[in-house]
Amino acid sequence: MDRVAISITSKDIAKELGLSDYQMGFVFSAFTMAYAAFEIPTGWWGDRIGTRAVLTRIVAWWSAFTIFTAWAFNYTSLLTIRFLFGIGEAGAWPNVGRTLSRWFPLHERGRAQGIFFTGAHGGGAVTPLLATFLLSFMDWRGVFIIFGCIGFFWAAAWYYWFRNEPSEHRSVSKEELQLIEAGRGEAGNHDLKHVPWGRILGSRNVLLLCVAYFTQSYGFYFFITWLPTYLARERGFEAIRLGLYAALPWICCVIADIFGGITTDIMSRKLGVRLGRGLVAGSSYVLASICMVAGTAADEPRTAALLLALSAGWASFLLGATWSTCLDIAGPNVGIVGACMNTAGQIGGILSPIVIGFVLKTWSNWTMPLYVTGGLFLLGAFCWLFIDPRVHITPSEKPLEAGAARA
Repeated sequence: MDRVAISITSKDIAKELGLSDYQMGFVFSAFTMAYAAFEIPTGWWGDRIGTRAVLTRIVAWWSAFTIFTAWAFNYTSLLTIRFLFGIGEAGAWPNVGRTLSRWFPLHERGRAQGIFFTGAHGGGAVTPLLATFLLSFMDWRGVFIIFGCIGFFWAAAWYYWFRNEPSEHRSVSKEELQLIEAGRGEAGNHDLKHVPWGRILGSRNVLLLCVAYFTQSYGFYFFITWLPTYLARERGFEAIRLGLYAALPWICCVIADIFGGITTDIMSRKLGVRLGRGLVAGSSYVLASICMVAGTAADEPRTAALLLALSAGWASFLLGATWSTCLDIAGPNVGIVGACMNTAGQIGGILSPIVIGFVLKTWSNWTMPLYVTGGLFLLGAFCWLFIDPRVHITPSEKPLEAGAARA
């Protein structure tokens, strides 16, 4: 909700502060630049001290800077606030990945990731509708204040209830603890005195995951940032219809998150993690590309909006397989490896709004950047031909297959 709010309020922000499309592109990307820069340090921090404290700090920080966004008074102040916002939120998803690697055996990770992303995208789904409703009787500043308050309640509940290890939680029985620890594989090791940077940065799996995730995030940031503007200017949607169609990609994502996670777990049990992860992720990239190109080319506005929403859905269907693979290969260094992958994704997120803003300023053309996005999805599919979740960063143990983990 805190991320998506700015895309819905961008027209009002730009009008009040006198910002151009090109300047708004940099405002969108200021958050992502800081987010990318601080991903790896915060992922490493979570590996070192645990995710209970780190995620509490992250959510409290981003909630505060959501509220501070309401205090922006010009272009420079808005850029600064959004940049600081990104510093604070950096490392959120890698630390979630680390949490899931400590608490879930291999055969449940796809579903666990899918449920997590359902929460993330569910917030994105309700935000256009809620923000549009709030804007009908308050200004954009009030929207940011309301959205920013919510996270403080979550941070307090998380710190009170969560523990870094299942063995530390009083509600975990001996049987549950045995099931979790038996199925974690190398993620169960916790000697983090030495980070194997050479193996991480030299791993083919890590490099290809980074490239693929770059393409996914490049496309997905279009939906986070420019989609409402595209639907309003290029496709003629107004007011409530704009809120509904801007929310549609997020609804598709929520459905895709759950079924994508379940599908990769089922496929991994039947075919092994190599095909179980690869087929789900690779085919999703291809379908996301087809829907992106077809939606851009469609003449009828509602057809175009539906196809673009399906593209967003397929780009989310692959997340369970992608992040589960990250957990599979990373061993105890999930925070760092996840941060490397997410950093590459955020670089795509930085470029996407700026490139689209530049093209709009220079040529007033929506078609070219969206076709490029479709082509990048195909590059992501190509990467998955060579990603092997069975190959660990630290090859000291034989990787667990999903069936063995379940047994």
